[in-house]
Amino acid sequence: MHGTQMLKLGVHAGVLLLLVAPPADAAQSDLDPRQVLVLQSMERSSIVFDSFTADFRAALQRRAGTRVTLFDFVVVPAGFAEAPEKAVIEFLQSVYADRRPPDLIVTVGGPAADFTRKHRQQLFPLSPAVFSCLELRWFPSDVALGENETVVPAFVDYTRLVDDIVQLLPETRNVFMVTGSGPMSRFWEVELGQNFERFRDRLTFIWSHDLSYEQVLQRAATLPPHSVIFYMSAGTFASGGWQGDERTLAELSARTNAPVFGVHKVWLGAGIVGGHLLDSEDWGAATADVVVRILNGESPGRIRIPARSLGPATFDARQLRRWNISEARLPPGSDVRFRGPSLWRDYRREVLAVLAGLLIQSLLIIGLLYQRRARRRAEVESRRNLALAADANRRMTMSALTGSIAHEISQPLNAILHNTKAAEMLVTSNRATPDVLRGILSDIHTADVQATQIIERHRSMLRTHQVKQQPIDVRAVVQESLALVSHDTHAKQIALDVDLPADACIVAGDQVLLQQVFVNLIMNGIEAMADTPPDQRRITVQCQAMEDHAVVSVRDAGTGLPAMVDGQFFEPFVTTKRAGMGIGLTIARSIVDAHRGSLEAHNNSDRGATFTVTLPAARRELDRQPLGPSTT
Repeated sequence: MHGTQMLKLGVHAGVLLLLVAPPADAAQSDLDPRQVLVLQSMERSSIVFDSFTADFRAALQRRAGTRVTLFDFVVVPAGFAEAPEKAVIEFLQSVYADRRPPDLIVTVGGPAADFTRKHRQQLFPLSPAVFSCLELRWFPSDVALGENETVVPAFVDYTRLVDDIVQLLPETRNVFMVTGSGPMSRFWEVELGQNFERFRDRLTFIWSHDLSYEQVLQRAATLPPHSVIFYMSAGTFASGGWQGDERTLAELSARTNAPVFGVHKVWLGAGIVGGHLLDSEDWGAATADVVVRILNGESPGRIRIPARSLGPATFDARQLRRWNISEARLPPGSDVRFRGPSLWRDYRREVLAVLAGLLIQSLLIIGLLYQRRARRRAEVESRRNLALAADANRRMTMSALTGSIAHEISQPLNAILHNTKAAEMLVTSNRATPDVLRGILSDIHTADVQATQIIERHRSMLRTHQVKQQPIDVRAVVQESLALVSHDTHAKQIALDVDLPADACIVAGDQVLLQQVFVNLIMNGIEAMADTPPDQRRITVQCQAMEDHAVVSVRDAGTGLPAMVDGQFFEPFVTTKRAGMGIGLTIARSIVDAHRGSLEAHNNSDRGATFTVTLPAARRELDRQPLGPSTT
């Protein structure tokens, strides 16, 4: 009994009460729950077995319909290289001495399956058994299952795992196989030795079955170059000492000078690089399904579950970086886990949306800049064309004022001529005294100055000049404009009413261009009164100075604005004159617009029309930018 008592101290026995659907052919009392004996292959801390057991229990609980009691026992307690079968048998017999046999036995791992197949007839001959969480190689093809037995196995293609290693690390020459010691280690060395025969000329396999735990760690730290570690299981090592997977993998990963590979997906993140791994997540669920079917009365011999196989390739990004393994070498479609935060990987859609927004915004900005540049070019070109058109219009206007020029210039010239003849006659008759000659010369000088002013006034209208914006008095511009058309108004018997304010009326602008506007408006009024009786022909020019603007109006007594050009009077080539081109008013309005003013026209209530020019008053500090870059 001493061995049995020692075993009891080392065995983990757990009890879990679940609900499972009752069998169809028998009523199951809630007071008499079904009993399932779960035999674990080894002590807890095996990541694979612990994960499988947790998944199995969770799945069985989800499928529960009536009460089921789960009993956990370990057939290889900690510190034993091999199962102390006699002590385990005696212990189980003592536990079930006063209980009915379990309704079902579930084994976890190969050693527990071997123990059950070997001693079930002695212990529980009538209890059905489900062998799970083990490799299919534990059941050779020549060993048949009984009618009361079934298996939920997996099949691991170890040669494929080695191929994965060679693909990632083509220079690999040595593979250190960490399998612990005992029956499992010997079993895998024999079994896999045959599978790895095709790598004999390329790889050297080193087995750990005769090494202690410290020797395994020391060997892992001193492997020759181009070596890898293939971890299969821990458990008990030579010279005693129980080690769990989690600790073994952590210490191997910390001390090794070579990358560590493994079989199970649950080891990913514990230190292995990865590959095509066996996913045990649904293994426990599949086992739970089989348990429910058997408890519901289905024969175990009729239940055959396909073996689980290696899943998609999965890798640990941290181990890939540690061993400088490029992701380009990974199999297509690999799942790489444990990557650090990545803006592109984690928020790719959001990043693409922001980049698309920035791209659209950039294109809009570029488009707006291009439009602005094109608009400025158009404005420059428009002002250049305006200058050219204004120059042509002024020349046409001055051509129309040829009679006025000749009339104005003839007066001072005739005065000069008469004074010259008078001086000549006085000199011939010896009556030319110094005072008389001085008076004649003064008259000649006065006439010459008058002629010069007349010529300069008309030359300023014809001269090409740089457009400037400067303070000017609108009264002076109006007076100069009236002087230019004075001959025409006199010749056509037109009365002029001029109303100018006493105080200066200062605006910012170009004197020549504004003078052109007023001359055009007055000339249009003169032409509009061609059919008006002479005694009714009258042009009224009025200037008003407001606080922030100046208003100049030109009123005639002509026929007024025709309805057929209503709303189009200032558009190019729209005219009511028989010989007109229709650009005078267009140019006049463009000039006023360039001065930031307005030009409007409307018919009078009695007869004729009135054109009104509104110009902003000059600010204290003028805008230094010229009205346009061109010359006129």
